[in-house]
Amino acid sequence: MALRVDLTFDTMDAESLAEFWKLALGYEDEPPPAPFTTRAEWAASFGEPDDDEGGGAWLHDPAGVGPRLCFLDVPERKVAKNRLHIDVRVGKGDGAWERIVAKSEQLVKAGGRVLTTVDGHHIVMADPEGNEFCVAA
Repeated sequence: MALRVDLTFDTMDAESLAEFWKLALGYEDEPPPAPFTTRAEWAASFGEPDDDEGGGAWLHDPAGVGPRLCFLDVPERKVAKNRLHIDVRVGKGDGAWERIVAKSEQLVKAGGRVLTTVDGHHIVMADPEGNEFCVAA
């Protein structure tokens, strides 16, 4: 039996970074686990939080295909290149390069940055906290 995979991001601002990735991937906020009605209620079930614990955000693919994304606040900033990155796939075929460019432009407006463009193939970007990813067909 294959296992499911979650991808977890250490962040400085989980909620803001989750908003960026919702736009990038078309994901939605994941509801809290039953029987909880809010994430705050779920978090409170673990007892009193430490003063240094940050926030979190959880996203899921509404189609149920892609991995769940978890964003957890940590005290330190990102300092090196990712060892793993996400490829945002916009679909192959006619107009693929135009879709790649359009998606990267949308993500720049949302706070992303273009790092490298490989014309006709893919665009390497960084999200608002510097996590690298590619937009490709």
